[in-house]
Amino acid sequence: MFLLETVSVDCVSCLFESGFAVNCGLDSGQSPAHLAACGGQAFCLLWLLQTGADANQMDATGETPMHKAARAGSVECISVLMASDAKIDIRNNSGKTAEEIAWSCGFEECAKFLNAHRITQDLRNVSSLSSTLVERRVLIGSLAGQKRGCTGSDAEDGKKSRDW
Repeated sequence: MFLLETVSVDCVSCLFESGFAVNCGLDSGQSPAHLAACGGQAFCLLWLLQTGADANQMDATGETPMHKAARAGSVECISVLMASDAKIDIRNNSGKTAEEIAWSCGFEECAKFLNAHRITQDLRNVSSLSSTLVERRVLIGSLAGQKRGCTGSDAEDGKKSRDW
């Protein structure tokens, strides 16, 4: 859509005020966010996301704005999408992630950026899983060290009774 490359955000705002929805898709399923990402329009993309655009909306080919930004080689759009919690591991209908598209299109800087983010995300997931496992082991260890019975002083023979 040539319109997003030539008009200001004020004009895009007028489109939405006239009833054009922020997540509305064309026949191809591409939303304004897809078009902004494809055109490398980071400022427009940021504005769209702040007004409620879905950063993970898929078009007819299963591509999200992240795929479009990678296809365009726009690190700026990828950064805006990441700041909006867009997922980087979504695969399009051809089974490709945004990182794989960036590599195949020859956008090495984008591909490396996405790769570094994916690795960081994987490390966070492993770290989170590890800390959860450690917490469970500590909890199990503390439960195992406790006495399982309760003592009471109400036994008839004067001895403490235990409920096992």
